[in-house]
Amino acid sequence: MWEFKDKVAVAGVGYSKIGRRVKESLASLTVNAVDAALADAGLTRADLDGLGTSPSMPRYGGEKGHTEGIDVVDPWRLAERLGIGEQMGWTGSTNGMVTQAFMDGAMAVISGVCKYAIVYRALHVPPGSYVNFEAKYAEGSEQWHAPFGFSVPPSWAAVVMRRYYELYGYSRADFARFIVDNRSNTIKNPNGYWREPLTVDDYLKPRMIADPMSVLDCDIPIDGACALLLTRTERARDLRKPPALVSGFAASTHPIPPGGSFTLEDILQGSDQVARRLWSATGFGPKDIDVAQLYDGFSIFVVTWLEGMGFLPKGEAMAFLREGRGALDGELPINTNGGALGEGRLHGMSHLSEAVIQVTDRGGARQVAGANRSIATISNGLEKATAFVFSRDA
Repeated sequence: MWEFKDKVAVAGVGYSKIGRRVKESLASLTVNAVDAALADAGLTRADLDGLGTSPSMPRYGGEKGHTEGIDVVDPWRLAERLGIGEQMGWTGSTNGMVTQAFMDGAMAVISGVCKYAIVYRALHVPPGSYVNFEAKYAEGSEQWHAPFGFSVPPSWAAVVMRRYYELYGYSRADFARFIVDNRSNTIKNPNGYWREPLTVDDYLKPRMIADPMSVLDCDIPIDGACALLLTRTERARDLRKPPALVSGFAASTHPIPPGGSFTLEDILQGSDQVARRLWSATGFGPKDIDVAQLYDGFSIFVVTWLEGMGFLPKGEAMAFLREGRGALDGELPINTNGGALGEGRLHGMSHLSEAVIQVTDRGGARQVAGANRSIATISNGLEKATAFVFSRDA
């Protein structure tokens, strides 16, 4: 079991405006999210001495964008924008998911390198098409993928979805209930991007991105930022809001197979590995979890995480969702804020923040009564994927 279980806590949650191609710069949105997280904890910039993120701009097939303050926001220049450069005890940046920076921030706090660390993620909608292959040349493995439209994640995820359907006898109709329930959760979330309800027919009829995955199976790219404030638990108890205790976390080292894509089998093996590590670190198991925030950059990942983390046997997750058992009032409420499909693409921060919100009773209309432990899983189970358990402070 992790030596520092429950000794680090999230004491503040902050969001910027969420939208599509908003007028404010990404730097301004990030400053707003940081200030909101500080205010949520009853702190000011003068208290902050740690910042961490993953500052990459994910885009496939075209110019990725590296302009500071517009495409990315790194922690060093963010500290200067906030006017706190001289007081930084820790700054962290990772080329993995932002959740790797969250792990680093927790360790920086518990080791005493800093007292208050904010981990944030800032993303925006780049000009042009998000995943079209726009490069002049297809190099390396791309020469075998790009001519067939297999150079971007939606294509890879579609193959995983098709494989799952064929193995276990499901179809898109079996997934419709979950997507409709997920949109209902989003509407209850003031930070959610989508505001219109969905019907089963709405899910079955939209345009395909890569059959059998439609546009409604893909997360929505947004402009916006989210920030979480970490500190020691004993310090967090003196702040404005109840803290969410970090009970443990785990990361995958299961490699992405050669060629850059992934298979259903690879994803499940990686998720199984994360599960073993997480349950060992926390001393918990699936039956101890009250609410689950499962990464949904593509909808099929909700299914693979349910099975990979041991909530359900292989092949049974889709039926679980079809029966509404993952709804807000179901057996295991899933993605209570709408996840990345509904709130928007913040690369795991939607899931971390909602896990915190649920165990601190900040969920408003979407709050799950009696949510004492919440899990958040991020990415697809392969290398750099992560999982966390947050607990209510007794």
